[in-house]
Amino acid sequence: MTNAAITPSPLLPRLLATSRRFFRWVASPHVVLSLIMLAVMFYMVIIPLYRMLMTTITFQENDLRYVRDAVAGEFTAFHWLRMLTSQISKIMTYEPLLHSLTISLGATLLSFTIGGAMAWMVVRTDMPGRKIINVLAVVPYIMPSWTIAMAWKVLFNNGTTGGVPGVLMFVTGQAPPDWLSFGPLPIIVSSALHYYTFFFLFVSAALMSIDSSLEEAGELAGASRWRILRKITFPLVIPALLSGFIMTFSKTMGTFGGPNVLGVPVRYYTLSTMIRSNTTISAYGDAFVLAILLILFSMLTIFLNQKIVGTRKSFETIGGRGFMAQKTKLRNWRGFLTTVIVIFQVLIAVLPLVLLVWSTLMLRTGDYSLSNLSLAHWIGKSDVSINSGEPGVLRNPAIYRGAWNSIKLSLYTAFFTAFLGVILGYAIVKGRGTRLAKIVEQLAFIPYVIPGIAFGAVYISMFTKPVGPIPPLYGTFALLVVVSVAKHIPYSSRTGVSAMLQVGRELEEAAAVAGANAWQRFWRIIFPLTSTGFVSGFLLTFITTMRELSLIILLVTPTTAVLASMTMRYIENGNEQQANAVIILLITLVLIGNFIISRFRGGSLKKGLGM
Repeated sequence: MTNAAITPSPLLPRLLATSRRFFRWVASPHVVLSLIMLAVMFYMVIIPLYRMLMTTITFQENDLRYVRDAVAGEFTAFHWLRMLTSQISKIMTYEPLLHSLTISLGATLLSFTIGGAMAWMVVRTDMPGRKIINVLAVVPYIMPSWTIAMAWKVLFNNGTTGGVPGVLMFVTGQAPPDWLSFGPLPIIVSSALHYYTFFFLFVSAALMSIDSSLEEAGELAGASRWRILRKITFPLVIPALLSGFIMTFSKTMGTFGGPNVLGVPVRYYTLSTMIRSNTTISAYGDAFVLAILLILFSMLTIFLNQKIVGTRKSFETIGGRGFMAQKTKLRNWRGFLTTVIVIFQVLIAVLPLVLLVWSTLMLRTGDYSLSNLSLAHWIGKSDVSINSGEPGVLRNPAIYRGAWNSIKLSLYTAFFTAFLGVILGYAIVKGRGTRLAKIVEQLAFIPYVIPGIAFGAVYISMFTKPVGPIPPLYGTFALLVVVSVAKHIPYSSRTGVSAMLQVGRELEEAAAVAGANAWQRFWRIIFPLTSTGFVSGFLLTFITTMRELSLIILLVTPTTAVLASMTMRYIENGNEQQANAVIILLITLVLIGNFIISRFRGGSLKKGLGM
């Protein structure tokens, strides 16, 4: 008998050792949570995107009216050819795309001008009143994005295109031109006045970190102030500018409220309003082609940002030696510039609300005289001659139902998003460096690059049919919760990761030595230590969801309507005073939520907006 015959094979022990290591790895808490989160993200992100893409390359029941011999479910390039190469592609795709790009670029440049200039004056000059300017800068973003658009319509509406005269026409007797009342200019301006907050916050933070000795060195070398700004200051704040660009451009590209209020009356359609038009007539294949184009443009913007930042060798502005931030002296201009900025901010924050409230107090539309004052739109009883027979908002059961739906949706979304953020943070941080953690983190980031209305369109294709054991959710309140949670996961995961990085490993290891199991360690140590991040994420998500429109406008039904969607329904039905009253009610609820944020977070809403 040979030695080979009696020597046991080393393969089996190695397999057993490998199996034991594998099962120990799989059984570790962060791996279990990572796998669960991987399944959740796959369900909430990948499957919807897949189904949306499949809808664009297969015939739908609605397509039978265009292609007689079509068979529902068969593969086809019909939707792509129809939207990109057919005779109607100019009207359906290319003009809305051009309009979206025009509005997004225009609003971004204007936001940069306002926010960047204001940030420089607040941070790098001796301007007084910086605290009040910082507070007022955040106010427009707290309001729903279409608030300024509605106020613009109240102020500049003309009797020809808009149906009833606005305040300016009522006072002067002259109808404003269409280009001032509707179309790209008012959409750009109203969007910029809402989103300039991004540039103000990002550029302010960047300027605070720049050592002014760098600029002084340029001045000593004989450079002019303009050259110093162009060659030293501007390049150092490029990352902040690009962050503001991405946030403003992507938000404006996918926004629905402003273009719907100020663009649709003059047939100035954007991709977002055209997506809504197609879904309204159940042309989902066509709508999803536009949604995919919107997603691709958003992804391209982020890719270009990464390429531009990546080509720079360094953006370091803080070194190991002393830090100096010398203020530019405004001298005799201090009082004047401070007054101009504060008045400008007050007008942006207060004037839209004043105009909307004023319009709700007018019994007859277009008549802004004091003799026309009435509370009919607030507390009036049902009258067929007012608001299509609906009672005032404070006596309307549908409004209370919509308000409760808004609060309920925000509470559910905030809780589940904040909870998932903690779990994602734990799974990503504890598995840091592993391929599994990187995949989970990348999947959690995907909803960030998808504009709101396109993400809502994704979920139409997802839940019209059962997904495994889960029944169709289209038309249910649960669908609004699911899509809202999925959209906010990128922000909650960032909050969770930041909070989890502050918890030392030795705390959990000491508890494990003391005999605590994984569940006990999480609930008794990890979660309490990261509860501040949970509360912050909860409250910020609550506020964001309360005023969200683009994300859910395609998914709401009469029974699941929220205040944001009800404003659009009233506007489209011609009941604009009722719509303005609902906006005021919605803003009141948002401000109450913002007050709670200030109480819990010490007024640190700026940090939440800039994360």
